[in-house]
Amino acid sequence: MEMSGNRSAISGAAFNARSSRLFARPLPQRLPLHRYVISSSSAGHLSDRQTSSASATDQSSHIKELINNFAPTLPKIHQDLVINFTSGAENKTASSGTPVVLPVVPPPPPIRNDAAAAGTDEITKHKRNAVEESEKCELRFGGYCHWRDEHRENMKDVMVKKLKDQLFVARAYYPSIAKLPSQEKLTHELKQNIQELERILSESSTDADLPPQIQKKLQKMENVISKAKTFPVDCNNVDKKLRQILDLTEEETNFHMKQSAFLYQLAVQTMPKGLHCLSMRLIVEYFNSSAHDKEFPLSERYSDPSLQHYVLFSTNVLAASVVINSTAVHARESGNLVFHVLTDGLNYYAMKLWFLRNTYKEAAVQVLNIENVTLKYYDKEVLKSMSLPVEYRVSFQTVNNPPASHLRTEYVSVFSHTHYLLPYIFEKLKRVVVLDDDVVVQRDLSDLWNLNMGRKVNGALQLCSVQLGQLRSYLGKNVFDKTSCAWMSGLNVIDLVRWRELDLTKTYWKLGQEVSKGTESAESVALSTSLLTFQDLVYPLDGAWALSGLGHDYGIDVQAIKKASVLHFNGQMKPWLEVGIPKYKHYWKRFLNRHDQLLVECNVNP
Repeated sequence: MEMSGNRSAISGAAFNARSSRLFARPLPQRLPLHRYVISSSSAGHLSDRQTSSASATDQSSHIKELINNFAPTLPKIHQDLVINFTSGAENKTASSGTPVVLPVVPPPPPIRNDAAAAGTDEITKHKRNAVEESEKCELRFGGYCHWRDEHRENMKDVMVKKLKDQLFVARAYYPSIAKLPSQEKLTHELKQNIQELERILSESSTDADLPPQIQKKLQKMENVISKAKTFPVDCNNVDKKLRQILDLTEEETNFHMKQSAFLYQLAVQTMPKGLHCLSMRLIVEYFNSSAHDKEFPLSERYSDPSLQHYVLFSTNVLAASVVINSTAVHARESGNLVFHVLTDGLNYYAMKLWFLRNTYKEAAVQVLNIENVTLKYYDKEVLKSMSLPVEYRVSFQTVNNPPASHLRTEYVSVFSHTHYLLPYIFEKLKRVVVLDDDVVVQRDLSDLWNLNMGRKVNGALQLCSVQLGQLRSYLGKNVFDKTSCAWMSGLNVIDLVRWRELDLTKTYWKLGQEVSKGTESAESVALSTSLLTFQDLVYPLDGAWALSGLGHDYGIDVQAIKKASVLHFNGQMKPWLEVGIPKYKHYWKRFLNRHDQLLVECNVNP
């Protein structure tokens, strides 16, 4: 992914050299500001030999190695789930990332003889091929392909590329023409044009650099090539030369696509410069001021079960601020709101100072360092590090109607292990609403506190396009309802009393130990155990409460966005990143304090 949205590609050798310096040390397991799943193999160190000048093939393989080591694809069979639906057949899941397409016999096509129908078939075939190529790209590179399609630019320097093509064709025909006994004049003319184009291209890299009489030279070369094509030539030689240009073009295209996909993933996982500046400035100011001696106002509300308590896990100052601000702005009685922000030790001081500096109507805010929380029933080791909700990219390939088959992708986010300590972190509370830090609230949420969830524990948005039966190979030998829908984190109403009664935290740890016996991936365990822990304990929220997909789906209807109470930017293209989907960003940005001095100085919201 390109570091700033749509930057131009750098050369292969320069890219390799920069990559070697970039990965001089291993990346952390969890980069700030974005939840993702990273494979178990960490990014390796690049040797000097790898960064030396190499052929295009070496560069391509080197980029492939970097992507395989670094890109945040789901581990093995758990990260990219490819599921095929067929009517009247059992659903199967690919275990190696390759779609398992069950045989479907299509009905014979109707016979049409008219030319118009033939032309329509050709167009349909072309569109179908384009869709298939797009789906192959999505299976391989994920959200990058959607971003690439949306940011595709018209080809630049068309004339230079046309000159290069003509030069290659002329070189293909020249050896055969030179062997003809009576064509010395044509041979000399062809050679002269080749030398002329080589000279022009050596001095010009863009259309603007070309001389004014280039159209005449181009036409002259076309005429010479046309003459050469009228003579019998060695077809094998011409075929060989033209295949070379095809192979080189495909190799160059593949190299640049891998390079661009790598930079896209890098931009997704890297903290933007402005947010890094903001965090550093807040930390410095915290220790240079008396903020470390201050306490949050309204702290007496933190343990009052009669109030509306919202829990937020985040390492992103701005994202947490937007969630709290948007919730408070739309609340009918903001004085009843209490926000508990749980963060790690690295971001605690920046987070604390930010919420000491800013107020959100009459709402109370508490910032907790998860590493300093004391639990009665669990060892402190379980809080050694904080983890955020984990997202899984699940792709569905429908094959009910083969000509119209298409790939559908969902991003499923589930609780991390830190979430399962909520009943013991907030022992005096009875009900909490858990929000992810990539949501924006557009309506008052007080009605969530009046929901009668019966004996259920987790009020969540269900994703019934993903059912447990379709994920059975990832859920081990545990007994489960195959028709149960997957549930999403983002907006969750949690009954802590019922949770404690059932001791779901103990269930979670026990399931984790059982599932982990069959896999080495911690992310796979998080998916499986989260889905199984709340089996038959999920209260399905009405779909009007939350709308997901704003971090990966470019085609969401505007009216649906306006009607939703909560917008969930699940996916890789978060609204605080440069690669965020532009038409959705303003729903997030409008809750930023645009006049804050630190935001201005760090150029966070230019």
